[in-house]
Amino acid sequence: MRALTSICATAALLVSAGTTLAASGVVTSKGIEIKGKTAADVLAKFGAFCAIKDWHPAVAKCDESKEGNDTFRTLTLKDGGVIKEKLTSKGDEGYSYKIVESPLPVKDYMATFSIKKDGDGDNAVRINWLASYQAKGKTEAEAKAVIEGIFDAGLKSLSELAAK
Repeated sequence: MRALTSICATAALLVSAGTTLAASGVVTSKGIEIKGKTAADVLAKFGAFCAIKDWHPAVAKCDESKEGNDTFRTLTLKDGGVIKEKLTSKGDEGYSYKIVESPLPVKDYMATFSIKKDGDGDNAVRINWLASYQAKGKTEAEAKAVIEGIFDAGLKSLSELAAK
């Protein structure tokens, strides 16, 4: 039940941040719980827009840049691929972004990454990653498998690093 509540809260964050889920397409939502850490500690270490380079095993480099008032990150992947993403909103518990350019089999990709206190105690953290998108050049099932693989690898690594 707690996971469902977290997913609904993250979806509400997407909508309230001005990011709407695609009317049709695919939604991928993954989350993990980390015990023995505070949300503030995990946010400080892993919550910055370009911190993904520190915890996602596929990311070799992250460069953050400004274009006017907009913030972007350019992810250079270990396989040589490049993904450019635009920060669409930032809050106390995370951020929302959309993909601008990517070799991934998706379009209209919008996501929210959040880190928040989980439950009544101070030493439990819930990390959620939620994205909506449409398949591009692949079936919806194939696109979903790619995004789920990215989320799973990142959250597994994040869980291991945060537990240290």
